[in-house]
Amino acid sequence: MTEAADKPMEDHVLVEVTVPAPADAVWAALRDPQKIKDWFGWETEGLKDEIDFIFVTHAEANEARRVVSFVGVNDRYEVEAQGDSSLVRVVRSAPADDWSDVFDGMIEGWISFTWQLAYAFARHPGETRRTIFFSGPPRADRLARSLLGLDAAPAAGEPWSMPLGPDADASGQVWFTARHQLGVTVDAWGDGLLVVLDQPPTETKPRGSTMLTLTTYGLSETAFADLQARWQAWWDERFETVEPGC
Repeated sequence: MTEAADKPMEDHVLVEVTVPAPADAVWAALRDPQKIKDWFGWETEGLKDEIDFIFVTHAEANEARRVVSFVGVNDRYEVEAQGDSSLVRVVRSAPADDWSDVFDGMIEGWISFTWQLAYAFARHPGETRRTIFFSGPPRADRLARSLLGLDAAPAAGEPWSMPLGPDADASGQVWFTARHQLGVTVDAWGDGLLVVLDQPPTETKPRGSTMLTLTTYGLSETAFADLQARWQAWWDERFETVEPGC
């Protein structure tokens, strides 16, 4: 047996969210690829293949317990019925001494996506989303939350407005807050959702890095194109574009 295998394992909840939908409906959203695309990740040419890889070919589901585990990692989704709502959590099992404060991109992804799942059920059940995504390091030393004036955003559930950025004065509600990211609803995007994820500076990324996911609903082609153009121009002036994981 290896030394790692001898270490005691403990469970750590990475994210836990109440979703206003029955457990069977939420479970279906974790198992049906056509439903997964309505909350997982963002629109790319490879989204279908990524969903199939993670949730189909490399997933093991326990239907009775409503738990889906992922092959090759110690992470799992759990769905717990709570009356007409559900508690959805992502749990990681790891050696007890392996937890640290180091930025973990996979954990941050689970946080973003699980809150996107909750948003789809809470505000847009059955609706088709359209997304815009940006990723890369800043050209100077300021990350997106600072550049958008969201450093001191209010608590989850509180109203907010964006003081800076391409949609300055846009408003909505703080959807969630986490250590490295923030999600806010945006009324002007068809009651959309903006998720801002800032990675702190590291040796390999001395200026840090930002990921923005803009989720929209019901915008016309013209309105969506205008939104994309505004944010692309703002992004290109302040950030380099690098695919996640690069």
